[in-house]
Amino acid sequence: MSHHKTARSEQDEAWKTVLTSHFQHFMHLLFSSIAQRIDWAQPVEFLDKELQKIQRRGRTGKRLADKLVKVRFRDGRERC
Repeated sequence: MSHHKTARSEQDEAWKTVLTSHFQHFMHLLFSSIAQRIDWAQPVEFLDKELQKIQRRGRTGKRLADKLVKVRFRDGRERC
């Protein structure tokens, strides 16, 4: 693996760590209308293994998603 790919992987992992630990803040900043509908008293579930399975089955080239997150809305519905 080249140094460039290693550095990119390390940066990607760092970004995912920050996103995971500050998910609620990111949602309010980037998707405020959705964040307002989420019941933040309920646990947020990160489905990284499920995302990997989906990506392996649907290999179409460039990846667009790095995280799959299940949340519960205030009306009781769960969404990913």
